[in-house]
Amino acid sequence: MAGKTLYDKIWDAHCVGEVGTNGSADSPKNAAERLIYIDLHLIHEVTTPQAFDGLAQAGRKVRRPDLTLAVADHNTPTENQAAGLAGVKDMAARTQLETLTRNVAEHGIEFFPMGDIKNGIVHVVGPEQGRTQPGMTIVCGDSHTSTHGAFGALAHGIGTSEVEHVLATQTLRARKMKNMAIEVSGTLAEGVTAKDLALHLIAKIGTAGGTGYVMEYRGEAVAGLSMEGRMTLCNLSIEGGARAGLIAPDATTLDYMRGRPSAPKAGAWEMAEKYWATLYSDDDAVWDEIVHIRAEDVEPTVTWGTSPEQAIALSATVPSSEDVSDGVKRAAIERALDYMGLEGGQKIAGVPVQRVFIGSCTNSRIEDLRAAAEIARGGQVAEGVRAMVVPGSGLVRAQAEAEGLDEVFLAAGFEWREPGCSMCLGMNPDILAPGERCASTSNRNFEGRQGRGGRTHLMSPVLAARAAVNGVIG
Repeated sequence: MAGKTLYDKIWDAHCVGEVGTNGSADSPKNAAERLIYIDLHLIHEVTTPQAFDGLAQAGRKVRRPDLTLAVADHNTPTENQAAGLAGVKDMAARTQLETLTRNVAEHGIEFFPMGDIKNGIVHVVGPEQGRTQPGMTIVCGDSHTSTHGAFGALAHGIGTSEVEHVLATQTLRARKMKNMAIEVSGTLAEGVTAKDLALHLIAKIGTAGGTGYVMEYRGEAVAGLSMEGRMTLCNLSIEGGARAGLIAPDATTLDYMRGRPSAPKAGAWEMAEKYWATLYSDDDAVWDEIVHIRAEDVEPTVTWGTSPEQAIALSATVPSSEDVSDGVKRAAIERALDYMGLEGGQKIAGVPVQRVFIGSCTNSRIEDLRAAAEIARGGQVAEGVRAMVVPGSGLVRAQAEAEGLDEVFLAAGFEWREPGCSMCLGMNPDILAPGERCASTSNRNFEGRQGRGGRTHLMSPVLAARAAVNGVIG
């Protein structure tokens, strides 16, 4: 019998029943649904109101409040959080935040409200609290739940009806995905980050390349990443079409987790560590697909268009539709160039920006802020550029301030904000004006993602900080 992948092991350990019998395990699209147990359910204000309302109408309670954690992140303003909900000017946003506050209190769910130092972006808070652990199944009503796969956890986003199902039963109906290995050999060059690697991969396989798969990132370059880097890499798995991303836990994982508030303690840690040591893909595991990347081929990378797959090396030129024979692809390039206000064949380096955003669940951890601060130190935000830094949580913000990073950013002319999803998406006051071009460390560059008519270029914190100081990409 062939060995198992890490995904196989976690899946098998959490299957508690079969929902349907139609289909084949060899065809994930038609495979039978299973009922899998969920170890951690992360919730926030945007995708829970209807779910809690459904529970109320059915007269149900939350099955495992102790396995649920709530934060306020998507709608939260990143200024004046001390004012509480009264400081949220948008009525729809305030209603969602008020509704979450009421629902978690009714069901006894741990909640870090806006202004609490432990609050922040859900995918930053879970790991830093030690709630995210290897071997777990983790879900959240948010696409970038794949972030938690950096710990060797099977983590992915779910829809609102599924949020209700998990709240009521602590289980989820799901189909087994196929296994994809992303083998990254060699060592990333100095100045090349996990964000560059992720964008390089997505440009290589496309946004549908991982559809139907769970990706496991492997190889020397992946092993050499910090936990922050691994979270960035797994965060962007969904942008490559995958259901989830995984990295097997190792000493780096354990060093990050040790001493976290909700991490196992004393004898429980020793027991957990023994289990975690079994969480790896067997040498004879069977992969449905293997993608090979040489780390030395990865350069600092930015997006030029309106999809994460429309990414190129900083040293490259913007693609021209004239070089593409496929009619559909040609039309996509032309539309993206028109929206972004670029021309095929022009260099991406040197394109002027008006806004810079350093933050989001992709790149708002302490390592990201340190990297950006090193670029900002002694410099000054270019004239005509507005740049903001938004820490991923209150604890990240406090740590950055203890290290003096806030003073570095403020001295250079950056805005130093309070935690939240901020300009990653247009659901709070931090949005782009039509036509504004933004160097962003977030995860999506769709049309209107950061504000109607806004133009987004995804990149690493290093490149974003450079864009702020130079006034241009590069």
